[in-house]
Amino acid sequence: MADETETATRVRTLFLSDMHLGTKGCQAALLLDFLRDYDADEIYLVGDIVDGWQLRSSWYWPQAHNDVVQKLLRKVRKGTNLVYVPGNHDEFLRDYIGTHFGGVEIADSRIHEAADGRRYLVIHGDQFDMVVRHARWLAHLGDGAYTFALFVNTGLNKVRRRLGLSYWSLSAWAKLKVKNAVNFIGKFEEFLAAEARRAGADGVICGHIHHAANRDIDGLRYLNTGDWVESCTAIVEHYDGTMEVLHYPSILRARSADASTTQEAPRLPAPVPGRRAVA
Repeated sequence: MADETETATRVRTLFLSDMHLGTKGCQAALLLDFLRDYDADEIYLVGDIVDGWQLRSSWYWPQAHNDVVQKLLRKVRKGTNLVYVPGNHDEFLRDYIGTHFGGVEIADSRIHEAADGRRYLVIHGDQFDMVVRHARWLAHLGDGAYTFALFVNTGLNKVRRRLGLSYWSLSAWAKLKVKNAVNFIGKFEEFLAAEARRAGADGVICGHIHHAANRDIDGLRYLNTGDWVESCTAIVEHYDGTMEVLHYPSILRARSADASTTQEAPRLPAPVPGRRAVA
C-alpha cells in the first residue's frame, strides 16, 4: 500500500472548523478519509473542533474521534504547522491563548497571508452573535456600541460557561426562526467581512454557522469553512494563493464516477493472421 503522503493532494493551507468531535453528529470517518487525502504546509482549526459543552453533559468519544486527533498530531510531527483558533464549543481553550501544546499553537484569531499576498482574518465567528442579533439598534449607537457588544458577548458566555449554563448561539437561535435564518446568515457574513476590513485584511475565513461560502462582500473576500456534521466541507489555499471550498462528498462522488467511466471495456481477441474475422 502506497504511503499516504505520496498519494495525498498537497496544498499550501488547509482550513477546517466545526468538527464537533465528542458528538454523535460528527462525521469522523469521512473527516479521517479527508485528512488522508489532503496534506498541507499549514493547517488552521477554526473552532468547535472538540464539543466541550456536549462532552461535559455526557461523555462520547469513540475510536474514530481519537483517530482524527491522532492524524492531525501526526501531520504536526511530520512538519505541518497547526494553529488552533477556538470557538464557542471549545472555548475552554481560550484560557490558553498564546501557548503551544505539542507543536499546536492556540490563538484567538490570526492574520493569514496567502501566497498571492492577500491577508485574511482567521476567526471562528461566535464573537459576533450578539452583534448580529441586535444589529439594528447597534447601527444607531455607532462604533462604540459595536465594540462594547463584542466585549459583552465574549464575557457573558464566559460567565455562562463557568456557571454551567449553555452557550447562547446565533445558529441555534436562527434555526428557531427558520423563515429569517437566511437573513441572519447574510448579516453574519456582512459583519465578519466588515471586521476583516477593520483589521486591515483583504478577507475573512471563519466558521460557526455551518454554512460554507466563498464570495465577495463589498470588495472583501468572505470564506466560511462549513462543518463536519452535515456538509463535510473545508477551505484550501493552493500554492498560487487561490482559495477554494471543497465539498468532500462531491469529491468522492466525482472520483467514483471517474473510476467507473475509465474502466476498460472487455477486449475481443485479435484475429489470427491468415484467417478472416467472423463478423
